This record gives sequence, structure tokens and C-alpha cells, in this order.
Amino acid sequence: MTVIGIIPARFDSSRFPGKPLKNILGKSMIRRVYEQAEQSRLEKFIVATDDKRIVDEVLSFNGEVMMTSSEHISGTDRCLEIAQKIANVNDIIINIQGDEPFIEPQQINQLIAAFTNKEIGIVTLCKRIEKADTLVDNSKPKVKFDDNKKAISFDRVINSPFENGIFYKHIGIYAYRFNVLEKVCALKPSSLEIKHKLEQWRWLENGYDILVLETPFDSYSVDTPEDLKKIIERFGNSN
Repeated sequence: MTVIGIIPARFDSSRFPGKPLKNILGKSMIRRVYEQAEQSRLEKFIVATDDKRIVDEVLSFNGEVMMTSSEHISGTDRCLEIAQKIANVNDIIINIQGDEPFIEPQQINQLIAAFTNKEIGIVTLCKRIEKADTLVDNSKPKVKFDDNKKAISFDRVINSPFENGIFYKHIGIYAYRFNVLEKVCALKPSSLEIKHKLEQWRWLENGYDILVLETPFDSYSVDTPEDLKKIIERFGNSN
């Protein structure tokens, strides 16, 4: 069994075109993601993109990259195309978001460790919500799970008083057994996936268990130019 990290990176983002190549404190965003992945226990990692400009950037820092179709609807589908070319039946595939330049290597390692249990097919992460305003921020999906840490639901907004419970932000990194990744990518979009605009609902509605592990580390994704400014301010001040 080999653990392979795949970093989908698309140039033509509707909200922030070209964001994988944006400069973050002296390095491109895609380079920062790649270098964080290098610090994990991954045995192999590769950028998956449909744009030659991103290919050229990855090659410039001696990273590994492969071209994919430009027709993919999601990063999950882009991961599958690469996995089908390089993975074996027993391999583990980790979908590392290409817009999280400061992802913690320990988060990747936590996902890898989960697969010592042979019953596990899909794993993701969550972090306890510490501020009430996060509950109504629809750009930060939330996850509910049962006592066995299996996902029950994913929501964008939680209409419940913050003081009345413990809530978790979903950290959007996924790990799959290769055969499970093939199966979930073959599924048609589900009703709740369309309603919430969250593809993980498709897996739940088709009976796939999703193990949810808590992490102490937050995620800082770059979806807009404003996000880029915030992340530069945050991490620039910490260096």
C-alpha cells in the first residue's frame, strides 16, 4: 500500500482566476501547498492541473505535476484521473486542497494513520468551532458526526445558539482507498448535494461512511482576493 497525495489546482477559478500562482510571502500558493505536503508522511505527491502555466510553475521548483482534462467538475474527479494512471488497487489517495497554502503536515499524517483500520474507506477532518459567528458563515461548512465518528450531515449554516452545544467546522481534506474513490466518482449528484452545494452529501446519500477526525489545526483557504490579503497578514505577522 502506497499513500499518494494529489493536489488539484485549477487556473480558471470563477471567484479568483489564477490563484494557484498568486504570490504569498515570496512563493506561489501552489508551491507553498506542495512544500507543506513534503513535510508529511506521504510517500508520493503530485499536482494535478489542466493549465500549462501551473505545470511550468511546479516544474520550476522541481515538483511533480501531471496534466488532466479541463472538463472536470470537481477536484475529486481530477484526483481520480491521476490516481487511475499511477495508483494500485490497495493505495490510499489523499486529496489535498490546492488553495490552502499553510496546511499542517500533521493533518495529512492524521489521515494516513486512520487507514490502519482496514474497514475505513473515506476519512476527513474537523475542528471545534470557537466563535459564534462561524455558525452562520456559509463559506465555512460544518459537520455533525455520531459517537463512532461517522459523519451524519454537512451544513453551511447552523441555526442554533452557540452556547447550547459543541459544533465543528469541516476541514476540507479527504483521504480515500483507491477503490472507494473510483466508486464515489461514478455516482450521480444527489439531492442534498445539489441543495447544499457540498459533494460529500452524495457519498452519504449513497451509503458510504465518512470517518471524521478532530484536529487542533484550523484551515485557511484562499477563495477570493480578500482571503489572500487576510492570509498574508496572518502568516506574514507570524514569521
